[in-house]
Amino acid sequence: MRTIRFLLQKEFRQIFRNKSILAMILVMPIMQLLILPLAANYEVKNINLAVVDHDHSSYSQKMISKITSSGYFRLTGYHPSYKEGLHEIESDKADLILEIPHGFERNLTREDKEKLLIAVNAINGVKANLGSAYLAEIIRNFNGDIRYQFFPVSRFMTEPVITITSSNWFNPLLNYRMFMVPGILATLVTMIGGFLSALNIVKEKEVGTIEQINVTPIRKHHFILGKLIPFWVLGNIVFSIGLLVSWLIYGIIPVGSLLLLYGFITVYLLAVLGLGLLVSTVCETQQQAMFIMFFFMMIFILMGGLFTSIDSMPEWAQMVTRFNPVSYLINVMRMVILKGSGFRDVAPHLGVVTLFAIVLNGWAVLNYKKSS
Repeated sequence: MRTIRFLLQKEFRQIFRNKSILAMILVMPIMQLLILPLAANYEVKNINLAVVDHDHSSYSQKMISKITSSGYFRLTGYHPSYKEGLHEIESDKADLILEIPHGFERNLTREDKEKLLIAVNAINGVKANLGSAYLAEIIRNFNGDIRYQFFPVSRFMTEPVITITSSNWFNPLLNYRMFMVPGILATLVTMIGGFLSALNIVKEKEVGTIEQINVTPIRKHHFILGKLIPFWVLGNIVFSIGLLVSWLIYGIIPVGSLLLLYGFITVYLLAVLGLGLLVSTVCETQQQAMFIMFFFMMIFILMGGLFTSIDSMPEWAQMVTRFNPVSYLINVMRMVILKGSGFRDVAPHLGVVTLFAIVLNGWAVLNYKKSS
């Protein structure tokens, strides 16, 4: 214990001398939690709509007003022909074209039916699907209003009617920030812990102090623990700052136990720091360590379930995510913060992360070669 205490004193002195590390710990989580949730937005708004109205009737004007007043569409202009409307899509000035045929109002009132044309710019598949779905739903509601105008509901219904009542659990207002902020916080903790630990031993090699440590009677596991514990403490500080920002800025208060969250993050940080220390024992320069950790972090983030659902991935990708520690933390963060899940619910994830921590830190100890 005396040896580890001296190593910890040395590590903390080095950390507090480095102003960039302190900036990463204090400023980076706050700035990224303020900016990233605004960019990682699942809501599609300001969809540019070009209208080709051949009817110019009161019904077509009411429908266009209903579409533009929804808040999702932005009218780019009226065009006399479909060809001109298509030119708007080709020049990226419009995302959708709505073509209203001649006799729209007449056919709708006399023949009880009419067809509309919706052309969608499908380069951005997500925006195309959501935009066309929004537009179709608005037109469907407009059609329902017209049907109610001509065929009001009788007081005594003779036909069976099914009424659906829906309720949104865990996120009643469907606020995407409630879903994104816990995942972004999990990613920040992973990036800061992984990168800082990966650069630690390598910096000793570049400066030349690693030889001085190697000639001392310090054992390998003492050396790894001395490198691990300071960044484990800093990782918990970053996590605490992230929770505080989430509460103050976004009003996100964990429904579940804070003790359970900190218990899981304690074990998780051991796994991530173990990976960083393992990379640090392999590399000879900080540049090598940065590139290797960047490679792993890109895979962890993109395949961690932050932006896309793991269930929608191919089977081989779902198998890969089982070896991705970030996917377990993101899942547990959302379970505890939004659903209020207990220990029994997160126990399988905790078991896997504990196995990661044991394997990675054990590998780092074995891989560290203490030579003069």
